[in-house]
Amino acid sequence: MSEITHNSTRDTAMPETAKSRTSPLLDAGPWLVFAAFAIVPLLASVLNDSFLLVIVTRIMIFALAALSLNFIMGYGALVSFGHAAYIGIGAYAVGILSSYGIDDLILQLVAAIVVAAFFALVTGYISLRTSGVYFIMITLAFGQMAFFFMVSLSAFGGDDGMTLSTRSTLFGNTLLSSNLVLFYFVLAVLMGAFFIFRMLVHSRFGRVLRGTRDNPVRMRAIGFSPFSFQLTAYVIAGVAAAIAGVLLANQIQFVSPAFMSWQRSGELIVMVVLGGMGTLIGPVLGATAFIFLEEVLAHFSEHWKLGLGLFLVLVVLFSRDGIGGLLRKLRGGSDVG
Repeated sequence: MSEITHNSTRDTAMPETAKSRTSPLLDAGPWLVFAAFAIVPLLASVLNDSFLLVIVTRIMIFALAALSLNFIMGYGALVSFGHAAYIGIGAYAVGILSSYGIDDLILQLVAAIVVAAFFALVTGYISLRTSGVYFIMITLAFGQMAFFFMVSLSAFGGDDGMTLSTRSTLFGNTLLSSNLVLFYFVLAVLMGAFFIFRMLVHSRFGRVLRGTRDNPVRMRAIGFSPFSFQLTAYVIAGVAAAIAGVLLANQIQFVSPAFMSWQRSGELIVMVVLGGMGTLIGPVLGATAFIFLEEVLAHFSEHWKLGLGLFLVLVVLFSRDGIGGLLRKLRGGSDVG
């Protein structure tokens, strides 16, 4: 049985040719992307454009959220239309605790992680009893339940949301009040999350998760429980999205039920598909393309999503695996992330 298990989990991993070309930790692709992010403050200073720093910080926050969705969507075939609920949970952890005078970022992160993990565990336990379109619809339902629950809480702004008077403190310091410090803090969190997800994907857990995506019947036959692995991945993804929500609330100093809307979940799905579902760097590229296009096209028309849709169609026509898949082809078949 152990030999069969080993062979099965090995078969669900990347092709051997791809594995031999790239190290899970040392591949240059992600480092180039993160290096490009790192020099943005210098570029903003040279161009005297402080707004560039704000936009790229937002990109990195949504890249983290898209990365978390890709973990279950690209590697577990779990298309969640309620993933934005976790962004809202993280954001409201900041907003609600701040309203009670608790501004410490660590405490806010702990609260966000605990609530998000519990919500993901309960909703995932129910949702994962279904599959396909039924899974999509039930995650949408749970997401909308969270949305309307926050709308109903008039004590915390209701539909109007909450304005935060200050950003979170870190070990008693107000370092995050600086946009530059917040930028590099978000970059550090994104990099940490990226490499954690990368290690998970290339681990035994990741191989089994992909096995449950490709052939759940076979995985059951060799002794694995697809439900357990999918639920664990679902909780991990929810927690990571909640951390993105904590960062988003700090950046814009505002929280709203709109963070949890199905439209925001749809945007996350577009980011994943645009960047390349099932590639690790893909969601980062997808979030970058989505938000930059949003900013550029919005200057020309309020119907900017039509232009984004056209761009998405062109990307899919040239590469069904999105921007990440296109880069993977240019690299000779190895995973760019």
